[in-house]
Amino acid sequence: MDDIIYLDNAATSFPKPEEVYLAIEKTMRTQGSNPGRSGHKGAIEAGRVIFEARENISKLIEIEDPLRIAFTMNATEALNTAIKGLLKKGDHVVTTSMEHNSVLRPIKALENIGVSSTIVQCSERGELDPKKIEKAVRKNTKLIAVTHASNITGTIMPINEIGVIAKKTGVCFLVDAAQTAGSYDVKVNENNIELLAIPGHKGLLGPQGTGVLYIAEGVEVTQLKEGGTGSRSEDLLQPTFMPDKYESGTPNTLGIAGLSKGVEYILNKGIENIRDHEESLAEHFILELEKIEEVKIYGLRKRGKHAAVVSINIGDEDSAEISYILDKVYNIATRAGLHCAPLAHKTIGTFEQGTVRFSFGIFNTHEEVERVIRAIKEITSQL
Repeated sequence: MDDIIYLDNAATSFPKPEEVYLAIEKTMRTQGSNPGRSGHKGAIEAGRVIFEARENISKLIEIEDPLRIAFTMNATEALNTAIKGLLKKGDHVVTTSMEHNSVLRPIKALENIGVSSTIVQCSERGELDPKKIEKAVRKNTKLIAVTHASNITGTIMPINEIGVIAKKTGVCFLVDAAQTAGSYDVKVNENNIELLAIPGHKGLLGPQGTGVLYIAEGVEVTQLKEGGTGSRSEDLLQPTFMPDKYESGTPNTLGIAGLSKGVEYILNKGIENIRDHEESLAEHFILELEKIEEVKIYGLRKRGKHAAVVSINIGDEDSAEISYILDKVYNIATRAGLHCAPLAHKTIGTFEQGTVRFSFGIFNTHEEVERVIRAIKEITSQL
């Protein structure tokens, strides 16, 4: 992807740190063994790689026990496991209108077994009033499920305040950190988070096919699958201890090896430094966009209030058409449409048009921002 300006990091970060690529290749070429299934050197080394990844992620979210980390294929699998594994007939769940379908679809699917839900309406800028969350809690509320930041507007949700509400009411708190982990602090103990879902391939800078589910001690979540775990093989029942309970089948050792190095990169670079860089790019972009009359910007537009995700439209032009021109003519990669979050688009008033989303990462530059602005100015001048 030579000379491409890649601004689709909210979908998958690209490029990755060089260490990530090297770790994947090394694991494939020199190990190739199944962790936890054999006693030979290769299997033991593969197990070490996976445990090291758990340790790195534990440092990132500031927990002491790495075994509270279960690996998944992606954040969607982590969210499905958390939501479907926790909620039972008669339970109630509170969520918001800014959620991704990876939260909303599992919740809606559970209506078939008698789970009810309340979707709290956010403002047209994507803001969430935590008082509305508290007001929505009922006697049978079992779960509050909230994104840390919108994948459309980047609006950061008040998870600290919601965590206080969850603790006070005795409700389990699930956070979808798909747009924040790796750039923003996600401290599960400080924020009373009992379930945390993270994709490995976005802010954690790992490869696709990796994800994380953190489950706090004492939270009972039924596994979605059973099978070989390499432990308790004599027993026909699934192990009940973490992380084996949730990790049936051969793990993605190659991907987890790469993910581990991505998290190491973040730990060494410093989350605050990554966040500052990404926010400065988004701020630069927004300030220049505000000078272009035809451009409509969605969300808060204020640094510190949103992640490095910026959605726009140019007049009434079709968002997919604008994204296509950016790609075809200017070699700028964005994502257009509804971004798997239809209720969020209804909330901000873009359900029919969609938006063109620009999402910045650690490897983007201010020079790229200037090039994108020039492209948008050229496009608007020709419409």
